[in-house]
Amino acid sequence: MVDFYYQPGSSPCRSVIMVAKAIGVQLNKKLLNLQAGEQLTPEFLKINPQHTIPTLVDNGFALWESRAILVYLVEKYGKTDSLYPKCPKKRALINQKLYFDIGTLYQSFANYYYPQVFAKAPADPEAFKKIEAAFELLNTFLEGQTYVAGDSLTVADIAILATVSSFEVAKFDISKYPNVNKWYENAKKVTPGWDENWAGCLEFKKYFD
Repeated sequence: MVDFYYQPGSSPCRSVIMVAKAIGVQLNKKLLNLQAGEQLTPEFLKINPQHTIPTLVDNGFALWESRAILVYLVEKYGKTDSLYPKCPKKRALINQKLYFDIGTLYQSFANYYYPQVFAKAPADPEAFKKIEAAFELLNTFLEGQTYVAGDSLTVADIAILATVSSFEVAKFDISKYPNVNKWYENAKKVTPGWDENWAGCLEFKKYFD
């Protein structure tokens, strides 16, 4: 059994849930209440000194950072390499999009929305421009493409799907980016675990209502 410390509203956590579903790995889900500080208990700090979610524990092996977890799960438990192909060039493109997600797309979400949601700060127009720039880039990447990295569903699609669905519940207008919108509608249909991802999104949505 693979222990999984998470919150359902977190898009990085939701990406792990979808990848686990895609490869048939059962997660022993352990809900962490961050607002109550459960990530700062001595027990959890022994597992993850960085006290972040998601955190995975597989037979004593602890790992955090969602995109590292996605790759680990597929490499260890995937029956095929379709979600993370062994071809160096294909893998490089997937890694590129994973890094784009964490460093640009998801980061733009965190920088704009989290201060408003968790610190009641006013909206920052400059931070919003970075969201628009990130979506323009993603829209360009997806020109003529069904998937974000290659010609089939990969962990990069799943990570970015989790992020983009958070933008949807935050009421960002994805339809302004036609290539992203087309990819998003398809990804929702073909990604295992989408229903659970959306349920987590709806839990997160309460912060924006």
